[in-house]
Amino acid sequence: QISLLVGFISVNNSPWTDYSAYSYFQIVTMCDLVMILFFYIIHIFKIYRKLTCVSWPLAEFLHYLIGTILLLIASIVAASKSYNLTGLVAGATFGFLATILCVLSIWSSYKVSCITQSTSK
Repeated sequence: QISLLVGFISVNNSPWTDYSAYSYFQIVTMCDLVMILFFYIIHIFKIYRKLTCVSWPLAEFLHYLIGTILLLIASIVAASKSYNLTGLVAGATFGFLATILCVLSIWSSYKVSCITQSTSK
């Protein structure tokens, strides 16, 4: 997700008003981005077909759920500590945008894994 990367870059290139709030925001955005790329690679190379011991729809759903909650918390903290500095406000805004996109990913993941499986039986 490009919004995670833009939020990370916006916060990284701004003067920080609270080190702990923005380091938490950076850690959450980068971990979320790495995990999203991990699941993209799993799907692109169809690794899920070889590793059948893992429930991939459940793993993806839990990743998006936990990542979205942490991203929402990080965005709220970043927005509350921004003190009208434009780079920090932009980072928090892109964090909220990424949160909305992650909620849509949760819904699509649920729709594909649960609804499609129940209608195919």
